[in-house]
Parts: sequence; C-alpha cells; structure tokens
Amino acid sequence: MFGLGALSFVAPVALLGLIALPVVWWLLRVIPPASRRVPFPAIRLIMKLVNPEESSAKTPWWLTLLRLSLVTAAILAAAHPVLNAGNKLAGDGPMVLVVDDGWASAKTWNKRRTAFNNLLNQAERENRSVAVITTAPGSAAQARAMNSLLSGDAAREVVQAIQPKPWGVDRMASLAVLNDIAVSGKADIFWLSDGLDHGSARAFADALAQKGNVAVFADGGTDLAKLLQPPVSNQAGLTLKATRAEEGGAETLTVRARGQDGGVLARKALTFDAGEKEATLDLELPGEIRNRITLIELEGEASAGGVVLVDERWRRRPVGLVTSADPKGDRPLLDEMHYLDRALEPFTEIRRGSVEDLLKRELALLVLADPGKMSRADRNRLTKWMGDGGVVLRFAGPRLANNTDPLLPVRLRKGDRELGGALSWSKPARLAAFGEKSPFAGLTIPKDVRINRQVLAQPSVDLPEKTWAQLTDGTPLVTAEKHGAGWLVFVHTTANPTWSNLPLSGLFVGMLQNLVQLSRGVAGESDERLLKPVQSIDGFGRLGSPRDGALGLKATEFAARKPDPRHPPGFYGDGTARRAFNLSPSVTNYLALGDLGQGVSREAYQEAKETDLRAWVLTAAMLLLLADIVASLALRGFFVMAKVAPQVLVIALMMPAVAMAQSIPQRSPAPVNDDREFAATLKVRVAYVRTGNRQIDETSHAGLVGLAYIANSRTAAELGDPIAIDPGADELSYFPLIYWPITEQAEVISVDTAAKINRYLKSGGTILFDTRDSGGSNFGADRLEEIARNLDVPPMRAVPSDHVLTKAYYLLREFPGRWTGSRVWVERDGSRINDGVSSVIVGGHDWAAAWALDDARKPLYPVVPGGERQREMSYRFGINLLMYVLTGNYKADQVHVPAIMERLGQ
Repeated sequence: MFGLGALSFVAPVALLGLIALPVVWWLLRVIPPASRRVPFPAIRLIMKLVNPEESSAKTPWWLTLLRLSLVTAAILAAAHPVLNAGNKLAGDGPMVLVVDDGWASAKTWNKRRTAFNNLLNQAERENRSVAVITTAPGSAAQARAMNSLLSGDAAREVVQAIQPKPWGVDRMASLAVLNDIAVSGKADIFWLSDGLDHGSARAFADALAQKGNVAVFADGGTDLAKLLQPPVSNQAGLTLKATRAEEGGAETLTVRARGQDGGVLARKALTFDAGEKEATLDLELPGEIRNRITLIELEGEASAGGVVLVDERWRRRPVGLVTSADPKGDRPLLDEMHYLDRALEPFTEIRRGSVEDLLKRELALLVLADPGKMSRADRNRLTKWMGDGGVVLRFAGPRLANNTDPLLPVRLRKGDRELGGALSWSKPARLAAFGEKSPFAGLTIPKDVRINRQVLAQPSVDLPEKTWAQLTDGTPLVTAEKHGAGWLVFVHTTANPTWSNLPLSGLFVGMLQNLVQLSRGVAGESDERLLKPVQSIDGFGRLGSPRDGALGLKATEFAARKPDPRHPPGFYGDGTARRAFNLSPSVTNYLALGDLGQGVSREAYQEAKETDLRAWVLTAAMLLLLADIVASLALRGFFVMAKVAPQVLVIALMMPAVAMAQSIPQRSPAPVNDDREFAATLKVRVAYVRTGNRQIDETSHAGLVGLAYIANSRTAAELGDPIAIDPGADELSYFPLIYWPITEQAEVISVDTAAKINRYLKSGGTILFDTRDSGGSNFGADRLEEIARNLDVPPMRAVPSDHVLTKAYYLLREFPGRWTGSRVWVERDGSRINDGVSSVIVGGHDWAAAWALDDARKPLYPVVPGGERQREMSYRFGINLLMYVLTGNYKADQVHVPAIMERLGQ
C-alpha cells in the first residue's frame, strides 16, 4: 500500500497509468474533433454567406482538460484510494489482533474501536483470516469464540462484543490461546495495548515477535489511565491520592463524590505537579455529607481504576457519650469521658448528654462509662434502641461493682477482682489473642498492656460464645450479647487508667473503631461469612447491577484477592451492610510501556476512521464521461449548446461535490401547503431530532419504527411513523415524546430554541436524551451538559426501584438498549406538574440502535453483552416509556390502594 499523507492506494501500480497522461494530451491535440457539416445554400445566397468559423485544427482546451480529468479519475479508481488507511500488511499469514481489554483501556476505548474497524477493513481487502485475542481474563464462552481463525465479518462481530473489563490483564496467559491457533505463514500481529507495562510487556512482545510482524499501538501522555486510591479518613474529611503511570507536566483533574442516588455531593480539583507521579487532595466535608458518599471518581477517566467505592469504614459516625454521674472537670485525667473522647474524636462525631436526649438523634454507638444505677425508663429506651439495630457499649467501674444491673450481657459476681495489689499474690494480667469470631480479630495486642482490676462474670454454658476478649488466664475482658438487630457490649474494666492501662494504648482506639463499624453492620477483617455481590463496577467505572457469574467474597479475602471475572470490584454484603471491594489496591505494577526491543514497531492510535474513496472516484469518472459525450455531440452540431460547452465542463466538474453534499441530509424549507404538520395530529407519533449525521438519523428513524411496530402488536397503542424534526423550526406540541440522540458535533442549543423547548417541557412534553456513550467514553454525557446549558432542566436522580417507569406496562429493574450498565436519570420527585411525568429522561444505552428493524423485521445492530434477551428487555423499556408518557403517572397511585380500601371500610 502506497500512501501520500492521509491518502493511501491499495493498488498503487495502477498509478503508473498517470505517466500516459502526456501522451493522451498530445493525441487530443493532434486529433481534432469531427468536421461540422454545413448544408450548401442556394446560388443567390453564396455571396452573402459568411462562414463564421473554420474547422478546428486542434481539440479545444476545455475538452482536453475534461478528457484528461476523465482518464485521471479512471486511473485513480483503479488504484483504489483509501483515506486514513493503516499500513499495508507485510506478512503472508493471517492478521492477529491482540487486545488489552483490562481496566486501563477503557478511557480511550473509542480509539480502539476505530483501530478495530481500520484493521479489519485491511484484512477484508486482502482476504486475510483474522484471529482475535484478548489479554484480560474473560468468560469461557468468549475464550471459545476466540480460539480459531475467523473471517472478516465474523471477526467484526466478535470485536464489537468486546468491552473493557474492570480488572487487570494477564498477557502471558493469553499466549496459550495464540499457540492453540493454527497460524500458517508469517502473521501480521497488531497489539492494541493500554500503554502500561504490567511487568510483562517486554517478554510478551518478544513472544509475539516469534509469530510474525508485530506493531504495537499504545496510549501515551494524558491518555494513560489514572489510578485513584481508596481515601484515608481524617478529622476534617477524606484524603485522596491519585497516581499516573509516568512523569509529565502539570495536569489538573476533577474529583467528584457521589451519593447512593447518584447525585454529586462534592466536586474539587486535584493537581499533579510537573515531574510528579502522585497527587493528593484533602476533601473537607461536613459529617452529614461525608456519611452519604458511596463513590468517588475522577472526571473524564471513565475506567474502573478511576473509581473507588466507600463503605462504612470511611464514614464519620455519631457516637453518644452518656454524661458521667461524677464529672471530674478539674481532674480530666481521672475522667472516663476524657479517654473515650480522645480515642473516638479522630474518626467519629461525638455527642454528649443523657440517654433520653442522645437517643432523640441518630447514633451509631452509645457509650456508658460506669454511669451508676440507671432508671427503668432509660433501660427500656436502650433495649428498644438495640432492638432496632443500635449498639450499646458499657464499661465497668466501682459503681457497677457495688450495684448489680440487669442490662448486661452476662451475670456478674459481687465485687471486683484485683490483680497485682499490695495484698494480692497475683500479678497484673495480659490480654490473650483475640478469637477468629471476635470483631477485634486482627488487632495487634501491645506487650505492655496490663489489667490490674476487673469485674468477673458468673460461669455459664454460653459464656465462651459471648466472650470477645479475654485475659491469658481465661477470664473474660469483653463480653457481648445480641439484642434484636443490635448489640450490648460490656468491657469488664474501666474506661480510664485506674483499673488498667488499656485506655492509654493504641489497642483501645482500634477496639472502639471496630465497634463503631459494627454499629452499621460492617464485616470485620476476620468475618468468615460469605458476602454476596450487591453491585458491580464495569470496565468504564460505572456502578450497576451485579455482574453475571459474580460469586461471593469473605471479608478475610478482600485484602489479598485481586478482582477477576468471578469477583469483580463493587459492593458485597446485603442491602443494609455493604463492603467495598476496589480495584486500585490490587494494582502493584503501574508503569508506562517501556522499550519493547528491536523488530517491534510502535504507533499511536489513529483517531480518524478509514474511508474508501473508490466509489466516489468512479462516480466522478462516470459523470465526466457523460459530460464528454454531451460536449462532443454539441460540437458536432447535434445540440445548440456549442457556445455553452465550457459552462457544461464547469457543471460536470462540480457534480461530484454536489453529489457528496446531497448525501448529507438537510432540511428543506416546508412548502406553504405542506400537510406534514397535520399528519402529526392524525396519529400518535414519536419525533426524533435530526442531527445532520446520516447514519445516526437513519438509526433513529429505524429504531422508532421498530418500537412502534412492537408497541402496536403488543398493546392497544396505535402509533404512526416517527417524524424527524428541527427543534428550532418545527412545532413540538404535536409529539408526546421526542427522542434526542447526542453526537460529538451537536451544537449548543440557542437561547431562542431553548425557550421553545422549555415551553414544550412545561406543557407536558417529554424528551429522552440518549447520550449513546455506553459503548465507550463519556463524551455524550459531557456534550449534553454543554449543549443544554440554556435549558431549564429540573433536578435529576437515578431511576429508583419503585418508579412508575419500572411498572408502567412491564415490571423492569433495568433499562438496557444496545448497551447496558449505566444509570437512567429522571426528574426528582416532589412535583405533580404534568401528572408527575418526568419532562426529561437521560440515559446512554443507544436505544434506537437496539429497537431498529429492517424491512424484513430483522434487527439491524447487535446488542451487547446480553444478545437477544437484552434486545427484548430494551423493547419492554420502550413500551414502558410510551405508556409512561401517554397515560401519565396513574400507576403511582397503586401504592395508595390499601389506604383507600381501608377508608371505604373494605
């Protein structure tokens, strides 16, 4: 393949025909056009006859230019010109595509799709078989599909189904797949890398080079994926750290914290200094905001490495300290509250007061440090609060030793036990190692911690089960008992140093921190329960439903296990207690791609798509041929156009450009008597916004036609054909729903058009904005935010599980299209305007492509990863959407049926 900049020629030998152009020019100059036949006039007119033009001795210049252009176009067509083509395949074997589809490739996944298409176009032109190998571990079905040589069409289907995985790559393991493929000849291997070394890049490149010619595509600079580490809690908020794979210039990113409903709670800039690979950020937040954070992400990264999940371990929980019955304001070092306050203050919000006052507000843990005799009312309050899930922590002391209290996990002996006193033969006792089932398991016990005095528990059958900590002689130090959904925990020594030096040690802080985590059901590091997956992160960093095939994890496995297909990053546990499993702690080798050795070429990803120009050049040649025929006939006198032949040449040369311009759909002005708007009122029709992109507009039309066909066959709706509209020029009030696909070239909505759209939304209309970005980066969502800045968009939230959109016709939990996994956003509740129907719905699943049908009612585009089952669910979402906008929010009233029936006495 011969190239001239972005223009390449598949058959460059044909360009040698251009050498003959001078010969053609000479022949055209030598051979004049045919003589013009002039009828002989009567004799009497001979004298008056004036011959205005003699026969040409040579071909006119404009005809020569026309014919030279015709010959040139024919030669160029034979050379098969291609715009933005890749390099010509050098080997004689198959093409092998090796794809890094781990988390680090997600940020620039659109570039990989462009590379896929360009390389497969080359393979099809040269009739090469193709092998597709991915380096990230995947499903067994995917591995079988890639274990053989494929045709170009079959390889294209496989490639379209590939999505980045939320875990790392294993390049050396993928070599086994390449070895199993029967490769004959010298293969052309294209390695679409993620730009990172992963500790095996050089060895992997050497292994590939043994199979054939190797070309490596690699990201670099700011395109390399960034890695966000889990936050570190501090008194003011959270400290975040991000890393990049190579040193570079100063770079600023934006960190965004989200709540459980997807709303943005905080947004702040994080800056890499020039020459630095790490950047830190202190995110100072009020306790209420901090406790609502579930996800922190780097804007624009769109990868699993740029997202961290936050669970109860990073939240600053409120802890109540019951006011001491004997405050020692002038002697703080003897006050139990002083040590509890110092231990809890760095990671909790401390509140003080009576039992009654503290329980009026939300608490995670309530601490009583030898408060003395409690009233029956306080005991009842605490019992009820523990039954609802609260945790009460009690400490022993002189008052409790002399007065028994029924609100304890175990029965106590009268008095206390002194170890190492003046009248005792024993010595201060040490703590024994914590049991595996204890929430304190894993904490390091300092050697200098000594217990001098304690209250003893009465022996019982269940005492070992209630013991969470004990001394080396076997006597319990911490006991606990389950009360409903909560716990009652008792420490058999004081919270100040009078009975032990435990409050002076770091172990005291660790034990209190574990108890605060226990108050919200967070599993300890030694918890042996199997935590099932609740939500999973996909390769693009989006939090969604659990991944198919995901298995449960034990809390003891979180630190050591790396994410994989069976254990993807996400939340594990249940609806009330969730544990975050993040990707970034498992990434140990995070360096940019280094030297790959000789014989391996290295290229950057090409952003432009390959375009075959041969059809356009052939069309131009045919038009020039027609122009030559017309001009030749005119010169011979068959037309009266001889004098305007140069104008014919100009028109002929302009016709290819006109043909290309006409291929782009343009809005023509509506005639005065156009009945198009009246047709929109005869049937219920869904409109779509014309984008100017021919493929997207055709997809929108085919998708809405397909949805109308399915809805008409399954429901009582009678939908007409969809109509393309221009929001700035067409009347919008005829359409209950407008489908608006977002493109990269979409222009900002003008103020006048925005005012018109705002009136439409306020009068009951609904717009479905489809950002179509679930197959790659977040360009659609970012572009929508930019172009819609003049619209009065209401506050949005992710669709909750009880929203009418989930039950308008079918019962749904997800809303897939051609893609799936991202959130769908609707107007926040709190308004009954428009019958409670959301005026704006935003998603990125490319629904029109999933709905699109051809004339034979066959799907036009594949859907991934769920196949035809996913397409069926996309149709169900479309029907729910139509029912939602056509019938209003009436199904929301179903929740009031029990109350209505009760008031009617039925």
